Amino acid sequence: MGNSAFCRMVSCVLLLIVPASLLAADSGAAMLYSSGAAWVNGSHVPNSSAIFAGDMVQTRSDSAANIHAAGSSITVLGDSLVKFQGASLNLEHGGVSVATSKSLSAVAGDIRIAPASGAWTEFNVSDTNGLVRIVASKGDLTVTDDNGTVTLPQGQTTTRDDQSPQSDKKKKDKKQAAGAVPAAGGGVLDSPIAIGIGGAAIGGVTAWVLTRNDDPLSPTKP
Repeated sequence: MGNSAFCRMVSCVLLLIVPASLLAADSGAAMLYSSGAAWVNGSHVPNSSAIFAGDMVQTRSDSAANIHAAGSSITVLGDSLVKFQGASLNLEHGGVSVATSKSLSAVAGDIRIAPASGAWTEFNVSDTNGLVRIVASKGDLTVTDDNGTVTLPQGQTTTRDDQSPQSDKKKKDKKQAAGAVPAAGGGVLDSPIAIGIGGAAIGGVTAWVLTRNDDPLSPTKP
């Protein structure tokens, strides 16, 4: 069993025994409970699983996932892709519903959404086709983008366009990385073509040297 799988198994056991607040505060661990199909880092997960900072959580259009962390509860809505960062979330697409007393923030494109205070705060964020919609359900929010930071009062809704040049470049880089062709199993010098070319080159150089040499190939004198 690999170290990663072993760590996840141990964390699952500890999270069931020890209150989540005691573990998540130090390790960035949380528990994920799925309703329908869900994936963590591309692998299908059962009804519950431990997750850690840096893990990618994905849901199908007809499913959802709940993340329970210290002082925070996050619902990952259907057809969403979210990177859990412990103290924050990166929303790649889809939507999340957040309830937190730990000032957990969310990032969508180049837009950062965070509670305006340490009080209990509830908010929703969705990012669909480059349009970010933010709802301050309970408590005020701060919304930061390229134009600065503004306060979104409780009960208010706002929208932002995340199609800034920086966002476009990030999405292009991710698309290129996702479509990159996997490297071959052996090095380029190990391929039959490279070996054939190398052999031909060596043979040609050897023949040239021999024809240019004035001394016979097998001298009669020692």
